[in-house]
Amino acid sequence: MKTIASAVLALGLAAGSATAQTADDAALREMILETIRENPEIVAEALQILRDREEAESAEEAKVAVAANRELLENDANAPVIGNPDGDVTVVEFFDYNCGYCRRVFSNVKDLVESDPNVRVVLREWPILGEESVFAARASLASRAQGKYEEFHVALMENRGRATEESVLQIAADIGLDVEKLRVDMDAPEVVAHIATSQRLSQALGVNGTPAFVFGETLMPGAIELDQMKELVDGIRQQG
Repeated sequence: MKTIASAVLALGLAAGSATAQTADDAALREMILETIRENPEIVAEALQILRDREEAESAEEAKVAVAANRELLENDANAPVIGNPDGDVTVVEFFDYNCGYCRRVFSNVKDLVESDPNVRVVLREWPILGEESVFAARASLASRAQGKYEEFHVALMENRGRATEESVLQIAADIGLDVEKLRVDMDAPEVVAHIATSQRLSQALGVNGTPAFVFGETLMPGAIELDQMKELVDGIRQQG
């Protein structure tokens, strides 16, 4: 049936050709309609073929975009890294502290780092869910000046409520951050630069939501399971 659907799809594309004769167009359209009347299920199959083609094209475009931006994605000195900073496989994550899916997948990221001592995860703060998310990202990045980024990141991700100015500062105080210094450091140029770079990279890659991951040359939007993460990491190692 897939073969019939492919043929109908090809006929449909040919029918729209500017070079086709009017009479030929009419005959071709009638042939297509007759085939559809006899096999109505091929409409859905033809649409699936188109969707598969579009997905393949999008994946190839993403691969090219990742390759063009790989150095900045993996080696931006202004991006926090968790796991092994000298690991042989690099994973990049775009996230927002108010993204429920980011929080859900956080345990998978944490487990990946803990189970594989040779993985490094580059964290791209990308606050897209409002001003509260922007505040949380700026505070988190500012905590680097006090050497507590990873601890603060974990606490924010494991926080059950929404990340608001009040809750973010309370969490900061709870883990021992100097809140007044944190407020000052939130306006540091490197904080602003990190978020701006995340925005540029997301646009270049065509990322339109969080979480989104880059494993080697592969862009993986959405929350993915731990087993799939491990398979992607293994695939990168096998490719050398």
